[in-house]
Amino acid sequence: MTGWKAGLSAGAALLIGGVVALARHRGGPPARCAPGMVALGPRCCGDGQRLEAGRCAGAPSRCGAGLTVTPAGCVAPSATVPIAAGTLRLGPSDWEAQGIVDPRAVFIPAFSLDAFEVTEQRYAACVDAGACSPLPLRGEPGLPVTGITMAEAARYCAFAGGALPSRDQLAFAAAGPSGRRYPWGDTGAVCRRAAFGLRTGPCGWDATGPELAGARPDGAAVHAAGRLFDLAGNVAEWAAPDVPGQEISGTHGGSWADGAAAALRTWNRRLLPGSTRAPDIGFRCAYSP
Repeated sequence: MTGWKAGLSAGAALLIGGVVALARHRGGPPARCAPGMVALGPRCCGDGQRLEAGRCAGAPSRCGAGLTVTPAGCVAPSATVPIAAGTLRLGPSDWEAQGIVDPRAVFIPAFSLDAFEVTEQRYAACVDAGACSPLPLRGEPGLPVTGITMAEAARYCAFAGGALPSRDQLAFAAAGPSGRRYPWGDTGAVCRRAAFGLRTGPCGWDATGPELAGARPDGAAVHAAGRLFDLAGNVAEWAAPDVPGQEISGTHGGSWADGAAAALRTWNRRLLPGSTRAPDIGFRCAYSP
């Protein structure tokens, strides 16, 4: 290779490297982690923790708002939010839903929903009680459970006194009576509101699993009786099948592995066999009012 060609090639490599470094910098801490949390790699860990093999390790000195400081890390409390009866309206105001969602209005009776995705701490209690099947956990009590089938999720919800929510309950919890596009409103799908784009950007790189449940409080869905966290992003959530006993069901809300904002829409649904196990699928439970 001639000298000028070699120089040109080296210059191009430096330019590409600079662009990648700038992109990584711009997807970093300020846009992602809530006060009380620190950006470490693709994760938001409690203040004072360190990152070890993708895990937030050590005892945090403080956590984000709403999370509890424990010796093993930041953990979301076990809480439910009552949701008043109302009408779910999906599709007609969002052009991206055209051809994907049939515009519809459905009356949703009152129900309650877990404020947070079911965490490893909560699931471990069910396993200890002999009511749930053991699963390989990541070892952080505040992480949402993943790699769980629909039937296993339903078994946990029965243990907790509830059931898997229907797809309309999940959509109504996220969209509210106004039919908003995202749990927090109609615009602003940014990294500080939802744990998404953590594997290949735009919010992080090289993530292998979800974020702590409740680590994005700015993206909560606000209801009269409380707030619901991570209805968009973090883990996609199992819904009960439309027909009892059906083997195909849907997951809702998008996940940490999705890179496009459309995956976070309140109408977004991905149909899967109920036997699917995936690192980006978890769940929460619904309860009678």
